[in-house]
Amino acid sequence: MTSAVADIQASKQAGPLIVHVVRQFLPNKGGLEDVVANLCRQLISRGYRVRVVTCNSLFSDPGRELPANETIDGIEIVRIPWSGSTRYPVAPKVFRHLVDADLVHVHAVDFFFDALAWGKLMHGRPMVATTHGGFFHTQKYAAIKKIWFNTATRLSALGYHSLICCSQSDARLFSKIADKRVRLIENGADVSKFSNCAALEARRRIVTIGRFSVNKRLDHLLDAMKALVARHDDWHLDIIGAESDLNRATLLKEIADRSLERNVALHVSIDDCSIRNIIARASLFASASEYEGFGLVAIEAMSAGLLPVLNANEAYKAMAETHPALMLTDFSDPEAAADTLTAAFARLEGDDLTLRRELLSDARAYAWDEVAQRYMDVYTETLTPKGKSPQLLRHRGQAA
Repeated sequence: MTSAVADIQASKQAGPLIVHVVRQFLPNKGGLEDVVANLCRQLISRGYRVRVVTCNSLFSDPGRELPANETIDGIEIVRIPWSGSTRYPVAPKVFRHLVDADLVHVHAVDFFFDALAWGKLMHGRPMVATTHGGFFHTQKYAAIKKIWFNTATRLSALGYHSLICCSQSDARLFSKIADKRVRLIENGADVSKFSNCAALEARRRIVTIGRFSVNKRLDHLLDAMKALVARHDDWHLDIIGAESDLNRATLLKEIADRSLERNVALHVSIDDCSIRNIIARASLFASASEYEGFGLVAIEAMSAGLLPVLNANEAYKAMAETHPALMLTDFSDPEAAADTLTAAFARLEGDDLTLRRELLSDARAYAWDEVAQRYMDVYTETLTPKGKSPQLLRHRGQAA
């Protein structure tokens, strides 16, 4: 038996190959990258084969080209050239890496979402997509985005067996253009990463974690911090994340402009162990974000035992309906946000750890083993011919 024949037979006996297509991936850090990486790890552990096709440079460091091929945590990564905007990176070489896929899973609504739908006659692969908030992350160009959504995105959506939405707000939005093909699978979170590590006693210390992007409205959070420090000078904020359309210098200037150098610390691209050490000194998590696709980092904060205080955007309001322990506020009003953060601290001061146990329990519902199973059910449904039982494929994909 030749090596080539043996490879083909081995491939047939292995689980289905799921090719994930996403504009940014490891080693970049962010909510989108974390979701795809955690899903891939779960699929590998259950016998699936995975490949991630992504852009060949980090948007935060476009001058440094990454290796064309790499394996991280057992995940095959293929990186391709791109041009254009970071919101809509044009990368036509993606088609070269789909030919052996059993199923293509596109993440986010961008060039890849459109191109692979319009080119389906060429590649012929069954496809699903996860919306990750679409492209409504800010109100900028809102009218143009709405027109694009109701025309181009509506047409592109026809190429997908299912549109998987990771929040209730996403599901409401995309059901307008995809109706019954919309599936709600809320994002998983690595609830073990920072598990139960927050300070046991109430402290006036806040953590915020996320990409340094304009839509995260760190300026609003800093305004709230200025109001808090005027009331009690022991308030402290740790800002943790990676540079994006805001950089370190810009944020340091924002901090200095408010005379908050003694009360705010900036941590750029630090590892999880360092983040855990920072969380261990804190009691509260805050997010002033104008828009979230889901709010993954709030779940991770809950898993640590931090009490989240969140801007009342659509995703966070939907999350608070399910998890009443969360606190919502309007971070565009610094004094109102400071009032809510003060009230959150007071709740923790009077808590006998009942609130903490509620937060930890709510976070456990987002464990990745549960969420991955929901994705695999969608894969099985997509790959099962009409009228056939899905059981054979399900067993094949879990035969590791």
